Amino acid sequence: MRTFARKKTVSAKQTMRQKLAYVRKNWQLYVIFLMPALLLTIIFKYIPMSGVLIAFEDYNVIEGIFGSEWVGLEYFKRFLSSPDFMNYLLNTLKLSAYGLLWGFPVPIILALLLNRIRKVGLRKNIQLLIYAPNFISVIVLCGMVRMFLSPVGPINQVLGINTNWMAMPEAFRTIYIASGIWQGAGWASIMYTAALSNASKDLEEAAIVDGANIFQQIRYVELPAIKNIIVIQFILQAGNIMSIGFEKAYALQTSMNLPASEILSTYVYRIGLLNGDYGYSTAVGLFNSVINVILLIAVNLIVKKLNDGEGL
Repeated sequence: MRTFARKKTVSAKQTMRQKLAYVRKNWQLYVIFLMPALLLTIIFKYIPMSGVLIAFEDYNVIEGIFGSEWVGLEYFKRFLSSPDFMNYLLNTLKLSAYGLLWGFPVPIILALLLNRIRKVGLRKNIQLLIYAPNFISVIVLCGMVRMFLSPVGPINQVLGINTNWMAMPEAFRTIYIASGIWQGAGWASIMYTAALSNASKDLEEAAIVDGANIFQQIRYVELPAIKNIIVIQFILQAGNIMSIGFEKAYALQTSMNLPASEILSTYVYRIGLLNGDYGYSTAVGLFNSVINVILLIAVNLIVKKLNDGEGL
């Protein structure tokens, strides 16, 4: 087994050397084909990053980025010492963490259930139904949620009560996460469904012949086929755990549920665009991005350790 592993490693190194030699030989072609994408990335991604300097300045629109007074870490100290800092941070983390906890397994379960449907026509019709909510605008979705959960909405009429759900801070997270799962779970299951279609039919037939039940087939045949995609998707979603969509949180926000609905992105909007404190809002946004990067690196390291040190 060790000899085979060494041969495999040597073969991989030789293949890499051959690829590098080919790139060196034909570097002009790579430059020509990569130049447009590289220029677009530099112009629209890296040059705008100079705006990060605003987080360290008493930014003045007239004087510009390079003419404004430098204040260093003043805005970061102000935010970290703010009495509302922990509330906004915890609201953001709770929405993201609970959304990941409850929302991440749903597309996998949907894909596994769809894979059990043998009639192609029925499967396509069900897929059409669960994919459709993804194409609804976030603002339209929030309007639907507000209408359904209003005191005179259909939910209250069915339950026989008169409750304003949108005014309850304790209900905001459930509303936000449940509506997000309903909208995006079907579309997110596409990758898992595609991967399951490539699962080994021989293994599935062998499992059925050996008397494996549905759960054993899922555990030993279907889940291994989508394991890599599950890991990659988990890393990507965990790395964006602080990047909650501003539009939905703001559209579902009311003055009554503000203690639970005010998150970092809505706080940045309110301080930066409504109050005009651009330096402070940029500092808060930069803090949010740094936390995201740290979480992404941490999750990637954890997954690598769980995979016995193997890279993704």
